[in-house]
Amino acid sequence: MKIKFHRRYEKQYKKLPEPIKKKVKRVIRIFREDPLAVSLRNHSLCGFMSDKRAIWVTGDIRIIFQEYDGYVLVVFFEVGGHDLYKG
Repeated sequence: MKIKFHRRYEKQYKKLPEPIKKKVKRVIRIFREDPLAVSLRNHSLCGFMSDKRAIWVTGDIRIIFQEYDGYVLVVFFEVGGHDLYKG
């Protein structure tokens, strides 16, 4: 699996507190091993984001991504709280 990080994701990641950054790194490690691991709560989104999916980092923090060719390529678009879903 190849993971790419969108510029928006990188900007949002830099603004996260250090403890959350560590959790994000751990979640990405798990995601690389098994993108459908139950602990990630991988789910599809709806509405204007229906082509994307999200995984759980903490109670409020999510990573929004899109997968291509059955998880051969994954692009992480955003990381942050539920307000990401508002566009």
